[in-house]
Amino acid sequence: MRIVDRLTSGGAPCFSFEFFPPKTDEGVTSLFATLKELVELKPGFVSVTYGAGGSSRQRTLELVSAIKRETGIESMAHLTCVGHSRAELREILERLRDAGMENVLALRGDPPKDNPTFQVAPDGFSHGSELAAYIRELGLPFCIGGACYPEGHLESDTRELDLAHTRQKVQSGAEFLITQLFFDNAFYFHYVERARAAGITCPIVPGIMPITNAAQIDRITTMCGATIPKRLELALARRKDDPEAVLQLGVAHATVQCVDLLQAGVPGIHFYTLNRSRASRMIVTALQV
Repeated sequence: MRIVDRLTSGGAPCFSFEFFPPKTDEGVTSLFATLKELVELKPGFVSVTYGAGGSSRQRTLELVSAIKRETGIESMAHLTCVGHSRAELREILERLRDAGMENVLALRGDPPKDNPTFQVAPDGFSHGSELAAYIRELGLPFCIGGACYPEGHLESDTRELDLAHTRQKVQSGAEFLITQLFFDNAFYFHYVERARAAGITCPIVPGIMPITNAAQIDRITTMCGATIPKRLELALARRKDDPEAVLQLGVAHATVQCVDLLQAGVPGIHFYTLNRSRASRMIVTALQV
């Protein structure tokens, strides 16, 4: 199933979930247990991330095909430019095609932690838009997704420049966009308004991360530049020593976000799960009821 077709079908909103490849076989077993818990929610698709510098390439390729084969859930592989030549990217894409994959999220990707400055690989690409264009140039039949940033990409000098890069990504072949996580819906609504005014007409799926760990969310927002509303920040600080209270607050806040987004007619919601299903499952169950 091409994800863009699901997003534009006019049916029920498409709920989807993002996972990262576990480093161990035990982690993979745990991930499939999580996926089985989500099957009853009838997710539109799940996506599997790609480690910095392609560090989890093999597991990503194995997982997306195994997920689709063993659970019946549509799966999408993330693919990054980091550390890959054109020939290597072509080989990966052809493997995905041969495994029956229909969807790819084309990303520039983050550099490895030990070399935080992005370096273009020899005969490689420096932007997700170039990767999307390359997939189209190869004539491969993938539905291509891309990332977008309601609060602006950390490496863009202005939000206008960031939006111009996103428009180029769509013109290069991206058929839908998934946003970076955000905790204030005003950022999403304003971004969509600006994107439409700039001529971007494809579906823009909001990305939601339920807060489940106060210290962890501080690290994540620092890395991606997302803003935590002051009231939510203060509420988290009061509960920081009570993990269950933090999770309940995170679920409540994300549920309110999702209700507001759905009422505004978003095509779906993409949940950043951090490989845990409890919070996302609670939210989607409440929304479906």
